[in-house]
Amino acid sequence: MSALETTGGMPLLVTHSGKFHCDEVFAYATLRLALALRTPGEDHKLVRTRKPEPIAAADIVWDVGTTFDVARQRFDHHQRGAPTREDGTPFSSAGLVWQVYGEHAVARLLKVSDSERFAPAIAAELDRKLVRRIDEVDNGVSMTGPLVDDTLSLASLVGDFNPPWDDPASEGPTAGDAAFLEATAFVEGVLRRRVEGLRARHAADARVLAAHQAGEDPRILVLERGMPWKGAVFAHDLPVLFAVSPASNGNWMVDTMPPEPGSFAQRQPLPEDWAGLQDAELAERSGVADAVFVHVRRFVGAARSRDGAVEMARRALPAA
Repeated sequence: MSALETTGGMPLLVTHSGKFHCDEVFAYATLRLALALRTPGEDHKLVRTRKPEPIAAADIVWDVGTTFDVARQRFDHHQRGAPTREDGTPFSSAGLVWQVYGEHAVARLLKVSDSERFAPAIAAELDRKLVRRIDEVDNGVSMTGPLVDDTLSLASLVGDFNPPWDDPASEGPTAGDAAFLEATAFVEGVLRRRVEGLRARHAADARVLAAHQAGEDPRILVLERGMPWKGAVFAHDLPVLFAVSPASNGNWMVDTMPPEPGSFAQRQPLPEDWAGLQDAELAERSGVADAVFVHVRRFVGAARSRDGAVEMARRALPAA
């Protein structure tokens, strides 16, 4: 039985009062998305408390209550014997809630674009790259390397929503409640944009594969519109050296392929004698009449036409 069916009315959601952290804010944003909840007091009740009575009466409880029990919709991680990931990383309430509701939250975000088929993959990637990090920061541990105090991390940015000690909003039984909702809106915006970016990347992968299969030379990827392509090349081990695609200014770009993700090197840079040249000088040196420029670092160039950019890529291929 879902939490929405247990009360006969608006579901009661409970987390702890006082200063909030990224994990319970992220968990609440996930629950709202997954359960299609929007405004406390209109379609659900939100109570921030440490009192046992409302905790016991709640439909869903997270980050408080010293109990983890999915069947009872309890998602705390502070008690002895709290669950951990397979590698021993302790869960925070964000990770615990995400395991149950994350894919549902992602699927609802993807519904508007009819892209729910990507929900399992996107939810799993977000768990690896985002939710796990929230777990690590909240518990003060990391299985992948030392924790760094990054003031631009999601945890730090969420923490900034807490009212300072000398603000009247930090006192009293509802201290921080309004700020908690502001932080939730911020996190939900981050999550929405991250899901949309991953959706676009997954959608691009299919187009990249189709374009590569249709190409004349497997080392040159020609795309009829700009889109993320390097991830698909790495994922499918394609022998791409250059990608050709249109730019917003009307030119056609020639991008080089790095040897590994995150690298600033190139599998095959553009020719050294093209480096830093533009227009007529580049056209003469390259033999491509409408060549526009080649960056001095030789990782990108452009021509005025699709055919010109493809020809630049062909002439930049390594000699047989």
